Amino acid sequence: MMQQRTVNILKAHDDISEILKKAVGNTQLSGKQRIFVKPNLSHPEYVPGVVTDPTVAFELVGLLRNRAEEVIVGESDGFNYSCRVAFEKTGMETAVKKAGGSIINLSEDKLVKVKLQGGTSRLKALFLPKTVLDADVIVDLALMKTHEWAMYSGAIKNLFGCIPSNKRIYLHPYINEVFYQLYKILQPQLTIMDARVALEGNGPTKGTPVKMGLMLTSNCALAIDLVASKLMGLSLEEVDYLRYIAGKENLQVNVINVQGVQITEAARKFRRPKIDLPVKAQAMIYKHELLTKMFFCSLSFVKLLQKATVTYRGKPLEEASLAPQHKHQALS
Repeated sequence: MMQQRTVNILKAHDDISEILKKAVGNTQLSGKQRIFVKPNLSHPEYVPGVVTDPTVAFELVGLLRNRAEEVIVGESDGFNYSCRVAFEKTGMETAVKKAGGSIINLSEDKLVKVKLQGGTSRLKALFLPKTVLDADVIVDLALMKTHEWAMYSGAIKNLFGCIPSNKRIYLHPYINEVFYQLYKILQPQLTIMDARVALEGNGPTKGTPVKMGLMLTSNCALAIDLVASKLMGLSLEEVDYLRYIAGKENLQVNVINVQGVQITEAARKFRRPKIDLPVKAQAMIYKHELLTKMFFCSLSFVKLLQKATVTYRGKPLEEASLAPQHKHQALS
């Protein structure tokens, strides 16, 4: 019998120790050999709501180390910089090691070919890091964001960074199925979403911060995404990949066991991304494998596209939604 999918919505401020203790305590983690934690490192420096808070990682890793021999926090390279840069500059590496854990660049790990069950005719397998697949438990440490081309970014999308190749952008034509397969293969036993500060508008890196003051915890990444998107005022019709996965799993929000603060109490209508010409063009390219490979085959060409976007939007380079920071998140 399938375990009931439960999502806890909890009011949170600066001290989230008790929330994390309860979340870890309610998950069967004692006696485990290896726990893998997937944070969101979508920017080379720490920005609340954009990147996983290193203090949360410190608290979480410390709690997990009391229950497992080894806790590994991992991320993959982006299109144009190593995740090791993000580990260092965000303070994540220091926090994890201080708590007794270790970090890994998944792009440098051994690969395992995982054949897909019931995949599309073109998508037969995924190459995933051995460290992640060998873990006894996977913990998904996600954020609550809007996203320019995906509309919503949360727990399942965070798993995309477990695909180690920085060419994972080539998988975008099959992204719904890729996300579904990652959810089924990895099956995080614990998902923690830091929604104290969320992001609206043109996320995942250049949106506007929203103070939600919440932490969400769950035994199911899909359930937490369905609840989080509802909290943001998003419908499934707006989030194509989430609708696809929920349909595959036959899961609806109204059957999820929501505890703590109820959705209606905390819901807020998030501002949607502004879908201008660069975003429309990117979404169109992503629909076709050949176009995706043509347009994103080299870093120099991507930089040319970035400059064109800056010119079109009339914004400084660091504010452009196709700037390198955003480009990394589009990949992870």
